[in-house]
This record gives sequence, structure tokens and C-alpha cells, in this order.
Amino acid sequence: MIDGSTSKATGRVSRWYSNGRLCMKVISRFIRKAPDNITVDAFLKGVTEAVRKKYSSKRIDFYALHPEERITASCIVYSRLQRQLWIIGDCQCLVGKTGCKDDEYEFFDNPKPYESILANARAEKARELLASGEATIESLRRDDVARASVIPRMIESMKRQNIDYSVVDGFKIPRQKVKVFTFDFESWTIVMASDGYPVLRPTLSSSEAALAEQREKDPLNIGSNPSAPFVATKAFTEGFTSFDDRSYIRFTI
Repeated sequence: MIDGSTSKATGRVSRWYSNGRLCMKVISRFIRKAPDNITVDAFLKGVTEAVRKKYSSKRIDFYALHPEERITASCIVYSRLQRQLWIIGDCQCLVGKTGCKDDEYEFFDNPKPYESILANARAEKARELLASGEATIESLRRDDVARASVIPRMIESMKRQNIDYSVVDGFKIPRQKVKVFTFDFESWTIVMASDGYPVLRPTLSSSEAALAEQREKDPLNIGSNPSAPFVATKAFTEGFTSFDDRSYIRFTI
């Protein structure tokens, strides 16, 4: 499962694709061609080299200094032969013994360390705008000026990508920032998802229901849903059913 990052760049690496989508396509192509028995270390090295080839050699020093201009994505990969799950970047998963109850699944993620700080800063700004009458829920869903207020800080935090947290962006991925889970030979059920689900549940229908509840009760994602006080760096844009791209995969090993 691959989730291209929303670009903060001033330009595109490709004429045809956004930076996040281009990175997603490169990773997807690499996975399809990778050896079945590839290890996590070989995967990190290989996928980094594949993405790096998309950069002009004349601009590689520029991308080294400006991570916000890179093509970037997160991914979560299951290796059948290694019986391992690899989380690179801010994806999430549920893991449980096959047949277990819904509340017996364990949740794992790999968030950016600054994400919650920025999300709370955006939420605080949105609440200030609403309280002062400078904005309404509807106006912020059309034009999220609260998000715009934290974009400079988001770009600044990106200077620490593949230092404080892992992503796939064509630069060396720190192995210690990649989460790896090795499974025994019992039967396990795994749910892998992007961070477009505020609440990840063991079935797609229940995860979608939680997303719909969030959109109804807290369309700005500023912690106003009492049953799930979720905050994010994005609101539910007017006319959209979600606040971010979402992917959901469930399987049993």
C-alpha cells in the first residue's frame, strides 16, 4: 500500500504527474519487479535508488537541501516469504490472530513526530477564527486558512525527513525509523491502510462508517467529535467525502 505525500513544492519533477503521484508510481513499479525474497534492507536501498533516478543529476544538490521539493511517499509492505510487515512513513495497520474479536486487534502506526504538533496548531487557529467570527465551518472547508497558517512550519519540519522519520524520497532511509514486524507461522489477519482513516477498524465498512461520522461531527478535524476527538492538518474540503487519500487492504496469512 502506497500513499503519495501532498506536495509542498514550488514545481513538479514530472510534467505529467504531481510529485506524490509520481513517487507512488515509481514505488509500485519497483515492488512489481522486486525479487520475491527481497529483504527489508534491500528493499529500502532499491526503492531509494529507483526514486532517485527521477531527479536530474544537475539538481540533486538542490533536492538534498530542499526536501519539500522531492517526490515523496509513505508505504506499508508485506513480504510473504520474509513473513514481515514493513512500515515506511505515516501508514497504519491492525494485526490480530485470525478469528479474534474486533477489540483484540493491535494497532500500529509510524507517524511523523511533528504531525500532532502541527495538527493541534492548525486546530487552535481554526477555533480562534470561528470564535472571532472571522471564519465559519463552511468557509474553512472551502479555503482552509488555518492550514495555510501552519504550512511554513510543515515545510520546515520536512527538512528532517529521513532523519527524524522515514519516507521514500530518493534519499537514504534510516533503517531505525522503519517499523518491521515478523510473524510466526500461526494464522494472522492484517489490515493495512493509509492515514486517510481517522479511526482504523478491522473491516472496511466499519472504517468507512467511522470516517463518515467524523465528517458529520467534525468536518474541520479540530477535535470537535466527542466520540473520537481527532485532529489533522487538513479539513474535509467542501464536496469531498474524505480529508485525505485513503487505501485499505485486509488479508490473512
